[in-house]
Amino acid sequence: MAGKFFEKPGPELADRVPPGQNLAKGFPVLTYGETPEVSGADWRLTISGLAQPQTFTWDDLMALPQRDFTADFHCVTTWSKLDVSWTGVAITDLMATVEVDPQAVHVMLHCSGGYTTNLDLADFLRPDNFLAHTLNGEPLPAERGGPVRVVVPHLYAWKSAKWISGLEFLAQPEPGFWERNGYHMRGNPWARERYSR
Repeated sequence: MAGKFFEKPGPELADRVPPGQNLAKGFPVLTYGETPEVSGADWRLTISGLAQPQTFTWDDLMALPQRDFTADFHCVTTWSKLDVSWTGVAITDLMATVEVDPQAVHVMLHCSGGYTTNLDLADFLRPDNFLAHTLNGEPLPAERGGPVRVVVPHLYAWKSAKWISGLEFLAQPEPGFWERNGYHMRGNPWARERYSR
């Protein structure tokens, strides 16, 4: 079964595939709970916490600079998918329009359906992170987090929150859903930060 869906990376990929990961031949979909169905017309991204309150609509998102991104994707369940093609908005472009209190050091990502995950603000504001609405030239399907998800390529994929609906800026770290259930607070795949213990 493993050979059918996954393969061991060769030594030439040692700088791209974290230790303990296998290459996925497809692009698996893993979700905890139900898949929310949110249309672009109904989608909202709410800014809260230690930031000027603000709400982005789909039209607001589309008015920001649109970019193509190619990024590797590393799942905590030990598979990686290389060179995934997305289109969306860089987190740095989004945050250029958001006023954040200097006391904020952390951000909680809120999602339709109630899922949450946390990020250190420095991890969140990296220039290679983005909000994705398109995958391989097609609108992002609901099972992959559409209409809009976060992609944080340098951390395990549970930090790349599907169905993003809110960013709550915090003065101190707080655990999200998987972090409360034993996952690592940061999730660096190169350090194998899968679990908190």
